[in-house]
Amino acid sequence: MKDDPTAPPARTRPVTLATVARHAQVHVSTASRALSETPSGVGADTIRRVRELAAVLGYRRDVGAAGLRTGSSRLIGVLVPRLTDLVLASIYESVDAAASAAGYGTVVANTLDDPEHRRVRLDAMLSRRIDGVIIGDSHNGDSAALELRERGVPYVLVMRTLEGHLSVSTDDYKGGRLAAEHLLELGHRRVGVISGDQLASTGRERTLGFRRTFEAAGYPVPDAYTVESAFSTPSGAIAGAALMRLPEPPTAIFAVHDLLALGAMGALRDAGRRVGTDVALIGYNDLDLAATLPVPLTSIRSDLARMGSLSVDALLAQFSGGTPHSTLLPPELVVRATTSPPAS
Repeated sequence: MKDDPTAPPARTRPVTLATVARHAQVHVSTASRALSETPSGVGADTIRRVRELAAVLGYRRDVGAAGLRTGSSRLIGVLVPRLTDLVLASIYESVDAAASAAGYGTVVANTLDDPEHRRVRLDAMLSRRIDGVIIGDSHNGDSAALELRERGVPYVLVMRTLEGHLSVSTDDYKGGRLAAEHLLELGHRRVGVISGDQLASTGRERTLGFRRTFEAAGYPVPDAYTVESAFSTPSGAIAGAALMRLPEPPTAIFAVHDLLALGAMGALRDAGRRVGTDVALIGYNDLDLAATLPVPLTSIRSDLARMGSLSVDALLAQFSGGTPHSTLLPPELVVRATTSPPAS
C-alpha cells in the first residue's frame, strides 16, 4: 500500500538526555552536567563531545524542568516607566539579549512611574517566582528596592540610582557639567533648564551638575529658568514655551532628555526662534533620532546598550553568590548643529 502524500508526517519522539548519554558513552548525570550552563566535575573533552552529540541528535534541554529541580524560574523581571520611552526601550533590548545569552527569559512591565502601578506589577512578577529584578523606574521614596531586599530577591537599578542600592547608570552629574561647560565656552550666560522629574536621579543629577557649573563660573541659573517636567516630548514643549515667555528668554536651553529637547524644538519654532541660531539647545542620552533631526541635536551620550548588559551581569553575579558593585558609565558630549554662540 502506497503512502498517502496528504497524511500528516509521523510524529518523532524527542531526543532524551539518556539518548545523548548513550551515544557519548557517559552516565546520564555526567551528560546533564556537561550540558548545564556552569558544568563542574566534567572534563573539557567530555563537555565538548556531549555538546556536539546533543547538537547532532537535536537534543533540546528542558529549561523549565531544570528550573523545577533547582527552584529557578530562569526569568528576570524588568520594571520600566513606559516601553514607549526610547531610552528604556533601548536599555530593555540589551537586557533581553544579555539575559537570553545567559539562558534566561525576561518579563517586562510598564509602571507608568506610579507607585500603585509598580506595586501591582511587582507582585505579579514575584508570583511567577522570577529569579531577579531590574528596576528602571526608581524614585526617591520608592519602596520596591527595599521590599526586594527584605524578601531576598536579587535586584539592580538601571539608569536611575538610589543611595544604598546596587545600580548601573551614567555619571549624570558629570553629564550635566559637560553640557554647562560647552555652553559657557560658546559664550552663553543666560540659560534655561528643562529638568525632568526631580524625584528621579536622572533629572536631579543632570540638573544639579549643570547649575552648579554655571554657578561656579559666576552665572547662577535662577529658579525661574529651571522648569520641572515629565520625561516626554509634550512636557518638553510646555517647558520650552514657559522659558520663551520669560521677560528675558534664555539664549540656550539644556533639556535633561532628548525627548524633552524634541518638544523644546517645537516650542522654539512656535515662538519664532530658530534652533541653533537664535537659541542653542542640548539634549541628553544621544538617541538615534538626535543625529537625524532637521537640525541635528547636540546631546550628552549615555551608553544605553552597555548599561542594560551590565545590569544583567550584576544580577547573574548575585545568582552565583557574588557581591557586585555599582557602576557609573562615563558620559560623552556629542556636538552637532543645535549649539552655537549667542546671537548678537
